[in-house]
Amino acid sequence: MGWLQLALVVDRKDAPFAESELENGGALAVTIDDAGDDPIAEPILEPPPSATPLWRRVRITALFDDDPQGVMLADAAGKALGPRCLAPPLITALEDRPWERVWLDEFRPARFGRRLWVCPQGQRPDPANTAGADTVILDLDPGLAFGTGHHPTTALCLRWLDGLRLDGQTVLDFGCGSGILAIAALKLGAGRAIAVDHDPQALEATVDNAAANGVADRLVIAPPERVPDIAADVVVANILAGPLIALAPTLTALSTPQAWLGLSGILMHQAEQVAAAYGGAFLLAPPETEDEWVLLTGRRLAGPAATSAARR
Repeated sequence: MGWLQLALVVDRKDAPFAESELENGGALAVTIDDAGDDPIAEPILEPPPSATPLWRRVRITALFDDDPQGVMLADAAGKALGPRCLAPPLITALEDRPWERVWLDEFRPARFGRRLWVCPQGQRPDPANTAGADTVILDLDPGLAFGTGHHPTTALCLRWLDGLRLDGQTVLDFGCGSGILAIAALKLGAGRAIAVDHDPQALEATVDNAAANGVADRLVIAPPERVPDIAADVVVANILAGPLIALAPTLTALSTPQAWLGLSGILMHQAEQVAAAYGGAFLLAPPETEDEWVLLTGRRLAGPAATSAARR
């Protein structure tokens, strides 16, 4: 089976919205690139390390299955985003090839926070960049699942986890994708982690990555309907704003009375609404942002004193 590629050119300020709409609209892969005069490039799952889209005009390409449903989804996405485009959306057919592996051509070791490095399996950072550092290395192969660390939402979460004291803590990663956040937490010292995702391919990638990093014995992997009855000391969810709002009661119920919370997959204009869904149970810090994406963090309110402090 072949693939359909939808190509869009938009103003940089519209890129996060378009990316979110394409992911919600059923795209199998989305990439952002400079909208120069070059022909449309072959897509990769995520922008490569250090390739932050700072250009005024950006090109977004999305892959869909080349079947009746894929045609419908690509056409609907093109029509929905057409008013924001600087050129007519273009849908083209691509020959069959393992697009999910093309990211390997650009994926390189990258550092997140003070200690944490995410590396393609078999690669290591330049020793000059790790000399004297308490380096933690996460070997990663995302397979078909989202999450190499180079998307702003994943990077924000990784840096946040690197800054926490995780020794012996229980971490819940809801919407785990490749398992990158749960595995990073374990390698940073967490005692155990629970990785949850509705996508079987994500759960499969998480199993493989956990084994490759030697943490499988401390990781529980489950679909949402089989989440164990736990109380997590750290809850992290890198999904999208709508599901995060809907999941607020669930994630709150799965957290300890003083749990840390990290939420991403949120566009700047959605942050206030997501914060409102969690503000009654968590004392939230000012949001962190990167390329129009937001990370919300906070700590669970416990007892009258904390509630009073939140009101102040």
